[in-house]
Amino acid sequence: MAINERTLHSAGAEIKEYGPGEFIFQEGNEALYYYQIMQGEVKLANTSEDGKEFIQNIFSSGQSFGDSILFLGRKYPVDAVTLTDCVILRLCKNNFFSLLRTYPHLYFNVCHAMSSHLYYQYIMLQKNSSLHPAERLIGIMTCFKNLQEKKAPFSFKIPLTRQQLANLTGLCVETVIRTIKMLERNNTVKIENRKIFF
Repeated sequence: MAINERTLHSAGAEIKEYGPGEFIFQEGNEALYYYQIMQGEVKLANTSEDGKEFIQNIFSSGQSFGDSILFLGRKYPVDAVTLTDCVILRLCKNNFFSLLRTYPHLYFNVCHAMSSHLYYQYIMLQKNSSLHPAERLIGIMTCFKNLQEKKAPFSFKIPLTRQQLANLTGLCVETVIRTIKMLERNNTVKIENRKIFF
């Protein structure tokens, strides 16, 4: 977790509840708040002119998102959309910066969270530049699995639909389905009740 929830509440954070598919902010909005997920999942995504969605990242409970834009003072380059019912702590930008000035040790937590997001982006850029769909999919599954404690083969259930995997990797969903079946035949993934285990 980037910042302790009690600390955020003491600084004036408010709890916001969202249903699935709701916008938290949209591309082009001014960055006005620090957001931290208490419960649920949020995707950061762009939509092309032809309507194709490209997911930049997916965040879940205990993670913050959009922080770096607060420091830059720029407008959001992505949409933040809920994937599930969400409970989110929202702290206005001025209070967020006051909190960091009052408790300088929190800078380390925030820097650690932003560095983690940046590391994920580096890995994804590298994997998504591959011409091989299997490399792209293994790359994204490895990124998600590395955030978990369990490392044994097939111990991690991929928390994404095939459509979300397609949107994260820039592949079409049919290619994802074919490639996942091929990875199952190669004993790289296991499929149980349509869920992918890696």
